[in-house]
Amino acid sequence: MNASSNAIRYRTLAGTVLTQFALGSVYTWSLFNAQLSHKLGEPVSQVAFAFGLLSLALAVASSMAGKLQERFGVRKVAIASGLMLGLGFYLTSQANNLIMLYLCAGLLVGFADGAGYLMSLSNCVKWFPERKGLISACAIGAYGLGSLGFKFINLALLSHFSLEATFQLWGLIAMAMVVAGALLMTDAPKQPAAAQTGNSRDYSLAEAMRQPQYWMLALMFLTVCMSGLYVIGVAKDIGESFVHLSAATAANAVAVIAVANLSGRLVLGVLSDKMPRIRVITIAQIAALAGMLTLLFAPLNAGLFFAAIACIAFSFGGTITVYPSLVSDFFGLNNLTKNYGVIYLGFGIGSIVGSIVASLFGGFLATFHLILALLIVALLFSLTIRQPGAAQAKREDFDAEPQLGKA
Repeated sequence: MNASSNAIRYRTLAGTVLTQFALGSVYTWSLFNAQLSHKLGEPVSQVAFAFGLLSLALAVASSMAGKLQERFGVRKVAIASGLMLGLGFYLTSQANNLIMLYLCAGLLVGFADGAGYLMSLSNCVKWFPERKGLISACAIGAYGLGSLGFKFINLALLSHFSLEATFQLWGLIAMAMVVAGALLMTDAPKQPAAAQTGNSRDYSLAEAMRQPQYWMLALMFLTVCMSGLYVIGVAKDIGESFVHLSAATAANAVAVIAVANLSGRLVLGVLSDKMPRIRVITIAQIAALAGMLTLLFAPLNAGLFFAAIACIAFSFGGTITVYPSLVSDFFGLNNLTKNYGVIYLGFGIGSIVGSIVASLFGGFLATFHLILALLIVALLFSLTIRQPGAAQAKREDFDAEPQLGKA
């Protein structure tokens, strides 16, 4: 790669990290639930549902991002994402009922975030085929750090401005960062098969979806997302009702989850460049399984509780970091945004299925047992799955070898 191309790809990396940091700010949403509840005169549970819609819209938009990039290019789509994000937060500041909140904060902000998130991540990974795991860790780590950084930004804004002004300023800051990052990005060139690590051919989305491995990967991803998102969302409540911790002690779960989540992204992301990525996913699944077994069957105290949720958060953070590169190993780099986009719908589905099961069947335990069963199935899948065409290639290599007794 020449010096010019090298400069372009590192500029793209810098722009992607900046964009991901801003997009990750949506995970500070819980800071606003109480004040929105007071403003709208609605229960916190109904206000918080806006974030569930945001997660679902984010996943749907991510699945469409590949087609948008093909038509308009990564820079234009990312700029549009930033502008839409700013508009979404401005309209959220004007919301005076739940329906408007759901439409603006849920659907509009979620769609804007998803359109920029997966497309910019996949494009950046394509620029670094030799270091896919490390680049994913950098980009997705920035997305995770965005929630931490904007926690302090938004708390500072709330302490000096009204709720409405805080949403507007949040939107302006996030929009400026996304647009600035977009201006640094360039579409990655198509990768020849020889430059790719992993699969030697590119599958279109239609071709990939005809492979059983695609749906095995999708179920594995859905399972870890469901376990991570559900436990992260109710960790404080689990600590209070299951472990009988005080509210102040149970609230420490937020910090434990943040550290474990970021650790999973960095540790498993870097590790995925040093060993087969499917084995890294196996490690993540074992961690989640250990955490879920502890929550279900161990005599819980504060230490065991925090260790269990740390295992689950570590698994979740590592999985969403490694998965873009894993999907490219199986189905090629050039169609990664589209191929991973459909699998990424599991993020949105997982964000709501756990809550639905809990509400229908009486609380945490029902969801925990479902997650445990799915984790066992997912672990079996990760131990047995093979890349598409691997068996055929092995047979062809064997047939090409000189056979004994043949001159």
